[in-house]
Parts: sequence; structure tokens; C-alpha cells
Amino acid sequence: MTKGYEPAAEVTEICRDLIRIDTSNYGDGSGAGERAAAEHVARLLDEVGIDPELFEASNRRTSVVAHWGDPSAADRLLVHGHLDVVPAAKADWKVDPFSGEVQDGYVWGRGAVDMKNFDAAILSVVRARSRAGALPRRPITLAFTADEEAGSIQGAHALVDRRPELLEGCTEGIGEVGGFSATVAGKRLYLIETAEKGLAWLRLRAQGTAGHGSMRNTDNAVTAIAEAVAAIGRHQWPIRITPTMGTLLEEVAALTGADNATDDVDALIEHFGLAARMLAAVVRNTANPTMLESGYKHNVVPGEATASIDGRFLPGYEDEFFSTLRSLLPDSVTYELLVHDTALETPFDGPIVEAMRASLLEADPDAAVLPFLMSGGTDAKAWDRLGIRCFGFSPLRLPPDLDFTALFHGVDERVPVDALEFSAQVLDSFLDRA
Repeated sequence: MTKGYEPAAEVTEICRDLIRIDTSNYGDGSGAGERAAAEHVARLLDEVGIDPELFEASNRRTSVVAHWGDPSAADRLLVHGHLDVVPAAKADWKVDPFSGEVQDGYVWGRGAVDMKNFDAAILSVVRARSRAGALPRRPITLAFTADEEAGSIQGAHALVDRRPELLEGCTEGIGEVGGFSATVAGKRLYLIETAEKGLAWLRLRAQGTAGHGSMRNTDNAVTAIAEAVAAIGRHQWPIRITPTMGTLLEEVAALTGADNATDDVDALIEHFGLAARMLAAVVRNTANPTMLESGYKHNVVPGEATASIDGRFLPGYEDEFFSTLRSLLPDSVTYELLVHDTALETPFDGPIVEAMRASLLEADPDAAVLPFLMSGGTDAKAWDRLGIRCFGFSPLRLPPDLDFTALFHGVDERVPVDALEFSAQVLDSFLDRA
């Protein structure tokens, strides 16, 4: 049946326009913030009769919330995306990362994958349906947030803390990093995020005895921090299978002819090809050293050295993460927890899951739809504090040879134009079912 509107009509241009607004989040309060992008989103909603509200947690750290459908209705669906992006160094890219250039069938630029693509899909669908008077089956709360790339402190968490009434009535939500395709044994799988790892950003600190670099020093802070970083970076974390990944791995075992899903988990995950870099990290806790700092002169032993660790723990394995971390550190090295957020997991069932499955299979009937656990974190961690059951569902049908997971925070970030259009079409179908 032909609809009286085209949900994907504006998705490419909206994505390009959002990319051109530099919302780089450096994590230290610098940068332009999200204000310009939030105002642009608010204009796009206002043009089709949806009244947006801007919420600014601090100067220019701006989010947008709007209600679509009956604003007093309960059992609302939260449809959310974030407006900030990680920084990009222009010299490293083939194109200007803030140009939104269309080249070789792709939209290029910072945020094309994470996550101005889905922001654009939401806006294209909402605008098309609003103009046609085609309300979704269920009342919707739209949220476009600041600061997701630095832990959501100035965005979703601030909304939950200071303006929870804006999310009142929301019981379920959909957002980034789910519904994308991966090909295993010739079968296209769409992976819905039903779980995500918890977050522990740590600063290690070693204290030592400062002194002249030419003299013996048995209490060297740099040596201690180096030993700690090496121990953490080389640690082999044990495999732990959560319910979400158990479901996914059982299907992969069946597709590939493996005897069972637990004999050789890493070998099963390698069937995902390039996507294995992410999925190998969601069957175990992880801790990656990311920064080192010490000293100020070549011939001076500093009295202190620090290191930064990006720690991620599985649902149900937070205690194991921290006890293992402590066991790996020398007595002379302490740590402080800079950012800490919960791990999430929800069952892969219920009417909302069936709506996701049906909308994807309508567009791609020979595919399969399965859950997965994401290695990173999203605004869902904030929404969960209000009891909102969250899923990663931002559909994309991708070429099997595209190294999609490398594009998150990577150089030459880009999204296929036809995948953007697919996203809008599937989202539109989902809103008729959810």
C-alpha cells in the first residue's frame, strides 16, 4: 500500500546539515557545545507543528525534548539520539570531517555513524508523518541530547536529574547502535542492542621519590605506573556469557555448524568478520590503557605519574571487574574512579521486540533479527534510572565488506546513502507497530 508521504525524503540532507554543525565534545568543557545543532533540530520540529523545548545543563550544552501525540498519555515511547560527536583531525581525513560531503554513495563526516545518521532518520520520518497527519500508533517523546560522548553528564543524566517531568510516561525507548546488519555464513543478521557494558573510567596514580635522573632510584613513579599499565593492558579477562550473547551465539553456532555455542566462543565470534573487534569485547570485561602522564624534564625523576584506563564491565560482573583490577595493581599504585555508570540488560522479548523484528523483516524478508550486547555505552544508562526499558534500534542495512565498527570514532566516518534511506523506512514502519 502506498503511503501519502515519503519517510526518507529528507534524511540525507538533514544528515549532511547536522554534520556541518561542529558539535565536537572534548570532554573538558571546551568546544562550541550543542546549542547550534539543538536550535536547528528545534526549528525542524517547529516547522511541522511539534513544539520543542530546549534544556541547557550548562552554557551551550543544549538538549531538545518534544512530545508528539497526546502529551498527557502514559506508556509513551522515547525515541532519542545525541547531538555531540567526538573530535576529528581534518588532516587525517580524505574529506573535511565537517563537510557532510556525498561521495561514492556515502555521506562522509564526523557523526555520520555516531550518531547524526539516526538523528536525521528520526527527523525525516517525524516531519514527513507530521505533514501528512500520520500520527504514530503510540505517543512519542523525542529527545536529542548533549554530552553523550563524555558520559551524558551534561545531557541525558542532567535531564533525568533536573527535568524528569519531560520524560514522564515513557516506559520504553529506542536509540543508537542496534538494528544494523552483519553477515554470517551468507546470512544477514540484524543485531538489536538489548544490553550494554558498564563504564569505569579510571585514573591510576603512582607516588614515588623525586630526584636527579642520573642517580639510583628504587622508588620511581614512572616505573610503577608502567608496570601497572602493562599488567592491565596484557591481562586476559575470562569469557563470561550473558543471556543476550548466549542467544546470539547459539544462532551463530547453528548457522556455522558448530557443535555448541560455548566450546570456542572466540572462534564463533570471528564469523562476524570485521565486526568481531567489537563483539569479542562483549563476552568478557575489558580495561584498555588510553593515556599516560608524568614528568617535566629529561633528567628529573618525577614524584608522581598517572595513567588513564577505559574500563568496561559486563552486566552482572562489576564486582569481578573491580576485584581483578585491584589485584593487578602494585601496592604503590592507587586509582580513582572518574566516570562510573551501570551495565544494562533487558530480555529480547515483548511487543516492542516483535515490532522491531516485523519492521526489519518487512524490508529484508530473508534476514534474521537477534540481540547483542554493546561494548560502549549510550544515553540508555540515564533513561534506565527512570525505569525506561531501552533498546539500541537505529536500523541500517550495510554492505558486508564495510568495516562498520571501525567507523565509530574513526577516521573517514561515513554511512551509505541507501542505508540512511533504509533506516528511515524501517523506523517509519516500526512506529506503526510499536
